[in-house]
Amino acid sequence: MKRNKAPFYAVLALTATLGLAACADDGQGDGGSSNGDNGEDATGEAVEGGDLVLAEQSDIVGLDPHQVNDVPSGHVQYQVYEGLLTFDENMDLQNRLAEDYSWNDEGTVLTFQLREGVTFHDGAEFNADAVKANIERITDEAVGSQRAFLFEGIEEINVLGDYEIEFVLEEPDVAFLFSFAHSGGFMISPDVIEEDYAAMEDGQQPYTAVNANPAGTGYFKYESGTVGSSDLVFTRNDDHWSGEPAILDSVTFKTVPDTSARLAELTTGDSHFITLDAAGLAQLEGIGDAGLKVTDSISGSYFGFNTEVEPFDDVRVRQAIAMAVDKEVVIDNLLEGYGFPANSPVAPGVIGHDENAEALPFDVDAAKELLAEAGYEDGFSTSIMTNDSPARIQLAEYMQSALAELNIELEVQQVEWATYLEDTAKGDHEMFILGWSSATGDADYALAPLYHTDNFGSSGNRAFYSNAELDEILNEAVAEVDENARMDLYAQAQEIANEEVPLVFTHYTQYLHGVRDQVQGIIVTPTDNWVLNEAHFVE
Repeated sequence: MKRNKAPFYAVLALTATLGLAACADDGQGDGGSSNGDNGEDATGEAVEGGDLVLAEQSDIVGLDPHQVNDVPSGHVQYQVYEGLLTFDENMDLQNRLAEDYSWNDEGTVLTFQLREGVTFHDGAEFNADAVKANIERITDEAVGSQRAFLFEGIEEINVLGDYEIEFVLEEPDVAFLFSFAHSGGFMISPDVIEEDYAAMEDGQQPYTAVNANPAGTGYFKYESGTVGSSDLVFTRNDDHWSGEPAILDSVTFKTVPDTSARLAELTTGDSHFITLDAAGLAQLEGIGDAGLKVTDSISGSYFGFNTEVEPFDDVRVRQAIAMAVDKEVVIDNLLEGYGFPANSPVAPGVIGHDENAEALPFDVDAAKELLAEAGYEDGFSTSIMTNDSPARIQLAEYMQSALAELNIELEVQQVEWATYLEDTAKGDHEMFILGWSSATGDADYALAPLYHTDNFGSSGNRAFYSNAELDEILNEAVAEVDENARMDLYAQAQEIANEEVPLVFTHYTQYLHGVRDQVQGIIVTPTDNWVLNEAHFVE
């Protein structure tokens, strides 16, 4: 089954006018801020150089952009690699390693004119052959990339010249263009790709060589550290093709799982920029020389069910649990008001979002009736798996009390991040909590990975949910030429997702970060990419 199709003329228009708005600001904090000023006016003179230390909650799982799909890894990969295209902080599509692109009249051939004079960090040349090697690798079944679905539907890849390449598709699919702005389309040095294939021939796992020696074309290049270690250091790429290298000397990514410990690092200046959640806001307010950065997103947070195990194979049980969780309590009490209630899996600002979609209401009495109909009037025991995110742990604990109203005994299982991803991909769970960013800005990416039967496991469908009707609607939608018809199909898809609830989207996310006042110029995009080339210290 081919994924990620879209109407030709509709996406041509979208390419010119994308400018996706993230969730509207509701007056909480400085929502929507992505200019790196922490909500304060910059003071002092900009300083050239310095080491910026960024503290993450979870370990980096992989430095290979073809390997993993988790957010912490993406933060690091974004510094090292670049794609042919990119989204800016307003989700406008921009050229990056491509200087231009064009479609044939049928929307089946996409041709890129590539930027000349670009070299990878290891000295390898960026050209059409390098692009071909990258896309062939990500779609190679022997490599087994979680992101292969982004580039399915390619019939041929033709190198037309040193800096010209075309992709011939099986059928019209202009949304295919946006895959080259997704981090799955980041370009890795062809020499490192060769090393990785050689390692595979020697019996090692795919991605081994790339994780050991990541080489892209980005503003920062790998210096030291290993996947899973606390400190990963990347130094400025003085030879960046733009002629305008980063201002900083280096960036260091640290793993500091505990929120209070990250805030302590922010207080002392051992870290300058930290991931944050609502549980740490009070402590942040007590730091005199740091502030809160709030960025609206096109991401949603959800809890889900393994629909292959009892009792979650019964839609009435899933509906009952969905109706027992009050989204307003989640936002107001757990998130301190930072977030917006979710009415569907497709966030506002994503092409195909249905503002008229209706999620199941909060209704404990109706939930009890549904459980009785399903034969669980006396409740049951189950478990919910989460990683060590305080926000997710708090949601799980709130759900414990909420589901107790239905006589459901809920055990909270807290698991380390990499193990968590592995376990939920294998189906070794009953319930789970995660989030999803529609990184291509299109409803296909918001829905197909999470709900389509073809994407069980690590590709996104960790609910192991299968619905032939929904599959067919998603298949039709990505190939539909008429824009209005396509939007109608996605509205139907959201209606089914809301009714079947293999996943329950509680809220659309606002990203919270703590930033030292001496740091300016960090951009956080609506897809939670961290843009650091203009980041700098002031004095």
